[in-house]
Amino acid sequence: MSKPLKQIHLAAHFPGVNNTTVWSDPAAGSHIEFSSFAHFAKTAERARFDFLFLAEGLRLREQGGKIYDLDVVGRPDTFTILAALAAVTEHLGLTGTINSTFNEPYEVARQFASLDHLSGGRAAWNVVTSWDAFTGENFRRGGFLPQDERYSRAKEFLATANELFDSWHGDEILADQATGAFLRDAGAGSFVHQGPQFDIHGQFNVPRSPQGRPVIFQAGESDEGREFAASSADAIFSRYATLDAGQAFYTDVKSRLAKYGRAPGELLILPAASFVLGDTDAEAEEIAHQVRRQQVSGATALKHLEFVWNRDLSSYDPEGPLPDVDPLVSEEHISRGRAQVRMYRDPIAIAREWRELAEANKWSIRDLVINTGNRQTFVGSPATVARTIDDFVQADVSDGFILVPHITPGGLDTFADTVVPLLQERGVFRTEYEGTTLRDHLGLAHPDEKRSERVAS
Repeated sequence: MSKPLKQIHLAAHFPGVNNTTVWSDPAAGSHIEFSSFAHFAKTAERARFDFLFLAEGLRLREQGGKIYDLDVVGRPDTFTILAALAAVTEHLGLTGTINSTFNEPYEVARQFASLDHLSGGRAAWNVVTSWDAFTGENFRRGGFLPQDERYSRAKEFLATANELFDSWHGDEILADQATGAFLRDAGAGSFVHQGPQFDIHGQFNVPRSPQGRPVIFQAGESDEGREFAASSADAIFSRYATLDAGQAFYTDVKSRLAKYGRAPGELLILPAASFVLGDTDAEAEEIAHQVRRQQVSGATALKHLEFVWNRDLSSYDPEGPLPDVDPLVSEEHISRGRAQVRMYRDPIAIAREWRELAEANKWSIRDLVINTGNRQTFVGSPATVARTIDDFVQADVSDGFILVPHITPGGLDTFADTVVPLLQERGVFRTEYEGTTLRDHLGLAHPDEKRSERVAS
């Protein structure tokens, strides 16, 4: 008997802290004006996507002591955007990245419980940690935590937030029939938490929300991050969207669930994926080439090379050869607040490898960055892209994809109008929302249902 077809989960990422958006395109819109976010969200909902996702940067990144001028600057606060989007959507999940290193559990739990109420049960939290002291300078705590301590704090942060969410139960608010006022059970909202990171007690003042708790996302790639996701998350973002690497990541993370008493379906794996569509596969490939050249201008190429060389390379011609001088290896780095710095742990070896590639292929600096950087995940006609996405999900590369268009806010429109109908024809993507909460969309049980199952067993 053949295995039943997996249903595909799709989400949309409004890009921000990256170089993947083509800012110069006339179709590109504001990353501050609410109309951009509303257009993007409404398109995702029209296409019956599971959720919209917002990343967040906590400090403007710098290079060479100046604000890095190739990223979004001044994007509004995540909670503010998501709360506003709750008013202009009815079904779409609303996922926000909120840091566990520099925030406090009570405040974050209160904000997410409020968002879940405002949206009717559509809130989700991407739990992240912060790795650098540069970002920490914006916060009272300051400094930074080593990787193992970051995850220890994140685990206790999430556990504490869950205690706050669970301090209320659905039957603890009663309406006074005479006055119409709401009365509360005296014990509702009471909490006490004592641990290495947090020692707090009091009353949580937001009643139980429609989902009980927000859906929890996690994006860690390290072994600690994978283990954290397996123990505590409902979904994990993956950077592996190719067949072999995706299957290996999928198998590894899913295999960790059993030790926590969890089934494979209780954790979804959702890689980020970019796409380029054309009327034919050949046309899409040509467009994809043009998009990469738009994304990697000469200035962008030099900035990217500076991540590795740790030197000011502004005097170099981006259409010329790579620098002969070796990278500067130092504890002080020209780039501050950029995750890419961590990716190049041996800059001398990377520089040697890149010089060999450039010489063999007769690449300029810009050509090298274009060809070694991120490529579009799905390129082709709508039929090709729909088939590839379906094939990857059925082959357990992932449970779906978080789509990142290169144009915002309108870059999702063509995908919604051409690829989604083909996935629906294949019977692997919904034609209508069947539930009201994000947990319904993702096929995840309500925390109270899980609690009832544990009690019964």
